[in-house]
Amino acid sequence: MTHSYTKKIHLGVETRHTQWAPFWAVVRRFGPGKKVHPSQITKHRRHWRRTKLKIKPRRAHKQHLG
Repeated sequence: MTHSYTKKIHLGVETRHTQWAPFWAVVRRFGPGKKVHPSQITKHRRHWRRTKLKIKPRRAHKQHLG
């Protein structure tokens, strides 16, 4: 397997981990009177600035070699 393919698989898995819960799951979990954001139920949270995925970037060709 090439590196770019495994990187895409890894990104796909991480995307599924961070999907927000549906709005009715909030009612089921916290009760009808609570106003809670659906992201509170999500187990794995990720932010583009706060936490990175530690995936190596693609290997780039060296420019000075032509």
